[in-house]
Amino acid sequence: MRITRLFIGSALALAVLTTAAAAQELVIRGGTVHTMAGPAIANGAVLVRDGKIVAVGTTVAATPSATVIDATGLHVYPGLFDAITQLGLTEIGAVDVTNDLTELGTFNPHLLGATAVHPASEHIPVARASGITHAVAAPGVRTGGIGGQGSLVNLDGWTVEEMLVAPSVGLMVDWPSMRTRGFGFGGGGGRVTSYREVKRQHDERVDSLGAWFDAARQYHHAVASGASVPRDLRLEAFAPVLSGELPLLVTANTPREILEAIAFAEAQKARIVILEGNEAWKVADTLAAKHVPVILGKTAALPSSENEEYDERYAQPGKLYAAGVKFAISTFDASDSRTTPFEAGFAVPYGLPEEEALKAITVYPAEILGIGDRLGTIEVGKIANLIVTDGTPLEIQTQVTHVVIAGREVSLENKHHALYEKYRGRPKK
Repeated sequence: MRITRLFIGSALALAVLTTAAAAQELVIRGGTVHTMAGPAIANGAVLVRDGKIVAVGTTVAATPSATVIDATGLHVYPGLFDAITQLGLTEIGAVDVTNDLTELGTFNPHLLGATAVHPASEHIPVARASGITHAVAAPGVRTGGIGGQGSLVNLDGWTVEEMLVAPSVGLMVDWPSMRTRGFGFGGGGGRVTSYREVKRQHDERVDSLGAWFDAARQYHHAVASGASVPRDLRLEAFAPVLSGELPLLVTANTPREILEAIAFAEAQKARIVILEGNEAWKVADTLAAKHVPVILGKTAALPSSENEEYDERYAQPGKLYAAGVKFAISTFDASDSRTTPFEAGFAVPYGLPEEEALKAITVYPAEILGIGDRLGTIEVGKIANLIVTDGTPLEIQTQVTHVVIAGREVSLENKHHALYEKYRGRPKK
């Protein structure tokens, strides 16, 4: 009897603690709130409860126990989104045992990026200190293959399960190229391959991709008809792509590659998002007409060839915007994820409006990847991923003063800051 009472008492106490934890509130007051869904709110407030935004305005009713962040004189933005990254999948590129980026084999559609994410990666708090609150951990893809599925994670949590927002946002595909020789400003360029050989390899790889889709359709038709077929996880993984629930995330850079990839997706009746798209501006009219979005790579990069203008990559976002193409800007990296806001900012002097640059790292990547109903803006009902800054995030001198992920303020401490403090305090003689 006593044991029963103790058990009930403990259960009630646990319930009370759980309820209290779930009802914890956080309010950000006094700052200019840039909702990215409408005009900025001067002297605004954002109320967060249980990890979600529950009120936005000039006055919000918080409980006396709510945690308060005083943002007077500061700015509140949605958390920044680095749409395609290697965060958590690689630590030191030159040290193999710290990398779990690319799986063996060319076709691995069933693998999720989240399963390889290392929550204790040193790159994560560094990115977080720059205002990046969530990112897609995207597995690497071998030439002409399918690398797996990109997973959306918050950049805070002890475990992957705590960090996970969406197990999959799309199937990672590398479109076969037809380059007879590489190009690099560092010299060289690699061996020259005959056009005939390059064309043969290209066609074989495209045929292989098509064969996987054909096999997946046959498999799902057999399963739906009740036929007894051995379970195949790789073919099962195509289901959300075949149904249109998830897109193909296809890396393609030249106009030829981009147009081929779009035609392939149309033939397969699949949605497509172009990744990197170094020369997407050359087919901007087609992208706009077919409503194909692009997740661009780094803006601060060299031109795609020796014949292009020096500012090709800086000017591309502005050209896509002028053509009506929806796009996001990302780093496709781990150590450089921290530069996400600056990659967007670098495009502003080259024709991209500042508001559009901010949307390219908040609203648009969320919409392109199908999670715009949960992230990207400061609106009631959305996940409370927020940052407080002393200026626009697009400028390097701007300081991020507070980061809130899933309704909880997180530390801005990171290895870069620790090393800075260590060597700033070194003895001087």
